[in-house]
Amino acid sequence: MDFNFATAGRILFGPGRFTELGQIVAGFGPTVMIVAGGHAAELPGLDSLGAERNLVRTAGEPTIPQVTEAVAAARALRPDVIVAVGGGSAIDTAKSVGILARNHGDIMDHIEVVGRGIPLEPVSIPVIACPTTSGAGAEVTANSPIISPEHGVKASLRSPAMLPTVALVDPELTLSSPPSVTASSGFDALTQCIEPYVSGKANVLTDQLAAEGIRRGATGLRAAWTDGSDLAARTDMSICSLFGGLSLANAKLGAVHGLAAPVGGMTGAAHGQVCAAMLASATRVNVAAMRDRQPGNPALAKYLEVARLLTGDPDASMADGIEWLAGIVADLQVPGLAALGLRDSQVEEAAEGALRASSMKGNPIQLSHHEVVEIIESSM
Repeated sequence: MDFNFATAGRILFGPGRFTELGQIVAGFGPTVMIVAGGHAAELPGLDSLGAERNLVRTAGEPTIPQVTEAVAAARALRPDVIVAVGGGSAIDTAKSVGILARNHGDIMDHIEVVGRGIPLEPVSIPVIACPTTSGAGAEVTANSPIISPEHGVKASLRSPAMLPTVALVDPELTLSSPPSVTASSGFDALTQCIEPYVSGKANVLTDQLAAEGIRRGATGLRAAWTDGSDLAARTDMSICSLFGGLSLANAKLGAVHGLAAPVGGMTGAAHGQVCAAMLASATRVNVAAMRDRQPGNPALAKYLEVARLLTGDPDASMADGIEWLAGIVADLQVPGLAALGLRDSQVEEAAEGALRASSMKGNPIQLSHHEVVEIIESSM
């Protein structure tokens, strides 16, 4: 048995713990950059952080121009710490700014796929990540997906130094998430537990985290969507998101995220919605491919366990699990890929992009072009 495990320097979890932020920030120094998404900038306490501060507001998923502008602001301010408050997009922006501000050159020197891909020096401004949604698990991951509007694709910055110094996870911060965001981000969290669990890169530690994340997400997602004030459900989803981030950072992802990168770049749709639209189909195609070509693949037994964790039925079949996934996506009103903006003429291009995506390397079986197209077409 041989594996590595990396995560944020510290993880602080629990309802009400956001009140500790000021004390944590004070330990880094007086100059603070705050990266906030949506209404997160209005949260109490942010306006009293540090003797000198600069607020960067984010809207939507990070883009190359947005990150470039924020990096320039950080290089001018020279903050002692960056505080990220918001969804995965705000946290990913902060992580990108933290490392790029301490490196030479600009984002195009280092970003994958559309840039030069030069490895980043392992130095970053410390980042304190405070998620206000339960989805990306970005508070414990070492990469940031960024949209290139020029190329119509999503590419990543990646470095171990991008792991936040502190992950401050307070489920109370997610109580105001509307149902649509709860569903979109929640499906991202659930996918990020399922894919690492069945990945060929999984290990005994990520298996425990991913399985517990699946179990909590299976009950918490619908409950949080139905009643946003249900703190127990919100806590379950915060754990699902956190455990998904811990798992994917150490055991990789799979076909859903391999496809989500090109499809998200083409459509501009929310990442979690794209994941939700394809999750049931990708599971079905993966299972069929393994039964056909690799019947001894250990991921088949894991998919069976996923079905039982999702349904709560110890006798559930893989078909039951796939049916459960398709049912909850429909119940929570997440649209298909066509409604999200993907055109029939883009299917082949999306499949080719997915097969090149780094996330696809974690899939439990290598899928053919035809199988990837089948996932897309059955998710339209």
